[in-house]
Amino acid sequence: MSDDLSTAMLRTESVDKSFVLHLRNGLSIPVLRHVGLSVHEGECLALTGPSGAGKSTLLRSLYGNYHVDSGRIWVRHEGTLVDIASASPRTIVRVRAGTLGYVSQFLRVVPRVATIDIVAEAARGLAPEAARARAEALLAQLNIPRRLHALPPATFSGGEQQRVNLARGFIGNHPVLLLDEPTASLDGENCDVVIDMILAAKRRNTAIVGIFHDARVRAAVADAIYPVSPLQDAA
Repeated sequence: MSDDLSTAMLRTESVDKSFVLHLRNGLSIPVLRHVGLSVHEGECLALTGPSGAGKSTLLRSLYGNYHVDSGRIWVRHEGTLVDIASASPRTIVRVRAGTLGYVSQFLRVVPRVATIDIVAEAARGLAPEAARARAEALLAQLNIPRRLHALPPATFSGGEQQRVNLARGFIGNHPVLLLDEPTASLDGENCDVVIDMILAAKRRNTAIVGIFHDARVRAAVADAIYPVSPLQDAA
């Protein structure tokens, strides 16, 4: 990966994050300490470490779902660096809409909405008909049968829901994309599809930060590794 932080699409500086347990007399549990990473156009940075080390916490912090205790989270949005750690909620919404995409492990959508509409509404800069056509193509690529496109995904299997979530995440073509275990519920064939989608996104110069517990997937897509260790084990 490039060492030039001035051209990074996403970079962090000394990020710390703790959780406070208010029902335990304000007990503070540190999770992240002095996190410094960067990712550039067309690169994929994989977060590694044991379960519970804080990888998903870090991703959610990068997306602005979690407020960090200290440090900076810079995202290059429309040519300007925006600090997600200190930005207003309104600014974070704008950065997400235009630059920062996120695929979580679980599909959370409005009930009783057709799958194709759930995916199409996440498209950026496309007319409604074009968005639906793109959504249909992505769902087909991810092996979601056409007969399911008009149905809400609430009754789908876990793997089908994850593929709908991936279609929704990738349709936006965001310049920066965060992936939280995108193949956790998928079989080998669909893992290969997701690998192809990630590689295609990299060719479009998307900067990606992801958690990939599947070593085969990680080896296929990652350009660099950022280890996340439990703080009690850290030096």
